[in-house]
Amino acid sequence: MKVTRIGAAGIPVTAAAFGCASIGNLYRAVSDAAAGAVLEAAWAAGIRYFDTAPHYGRGLSELRLGRFLASHPDAVVSSKLGRVLSPAPEPIAEADGFVAPLQMAARYDYSGDGLEESLEQSLSRLGRTRLEIAYVHDLGRHTHGAAHAAHLEAFLGSGYERLVRLRAAGRIGAFGLGVNECGICLEVMDHGPLDVILLAGRLTLLDRGAEAELVPRCRAEGTALVLGGVFNSGILATGPVPGARHDYGPAPREVLDRVAALQAAAEAAGTTLPAAALAFAASHPAAASVLLGTASPEELARNLALLAAGLPAGAERLLA
Repeated sequence: MKVTRIGAAGIPVTAAAFGCASIGNLYRAVSDAAAGAVLEAAWAAGIRYFDTAPHYGRGLSELRLGRFLASHPDAVVSSKLGRVLSPAPEPIAEADGFVAPLQMAARYDYSGDGLEESLEQSLSRLGRTRLEIAYVHDLGRHTHGAAHAAHLEAFLGSGYERLVRLRAAGRIGAFGLGVNECGICLEVMDHGPLDVILLAGRLTLLDRGAEAELVPRCRAEGTALVLGGVFNSGILATGPVPGARHDYGPAPREVLDRVAALQAAAEAAGTTLPAAALAFAASHPAAASVLLGTASPEELARNLALLAAGLPAGAERLLA
């Protein structure tokens, strides 16, 4: 599998990466055995880059990935900083779409001390002493609304410089943002350079919002892009069916209509909507790696097969 190297340290990431949200019980519970099985399937398929976060099941995804890493120490791992976990005062049945999470409360802290505490917690759950890639998670107006300015001030005031120091000390290999909005990436890049951005849902067959400003800026500054959310929360995999999800919620009518048109175009070109969505992400010249996230080895195998097959002759016009 093709490998791209990120940052001055040359962190190697495979063209396909495994996103570990599903093994944190996103929308449905997954057993430890099932989580282990899909991680082993990803490894057997040649994937060597695995992305997780404290947000995924309040640390459950990291714990499960950590068990896998004990016998796969050569894996490249990224996790996300900015949420600090502590024991929950009351039982939690569901948290932000993750069912049966670990019984932990979460607070945002993007200061230098908060990011370092978040890093140490993640390393403990992962069973590691170093994190290859650290993403600052969900910084931006979309997540924080009125609290955005205070969180950005904390990050630019001490968080960014702490990450520079942690990278110099070898505690992390590279750092950047893990977000689903372009504006915050440009704001932070005005402050200082980033090694990499994990961008969810803004460079897809459906939503090409990153192409206007962010992609040219990344190319000019040598910032790698890892693409997440390539199915825009599912609708590019399912099509415009009843209950289709877009950007973590029910798809609005306008989105359903646009996806219906994309699906019709894909089928007219002799392919499918999911194949076109994967081909768009994998073939985009800005993409260093594409995250595939599922709790099913069979679904992972199908998506990898679609990636390998590409599109039939003449269907490339769908990606223009």
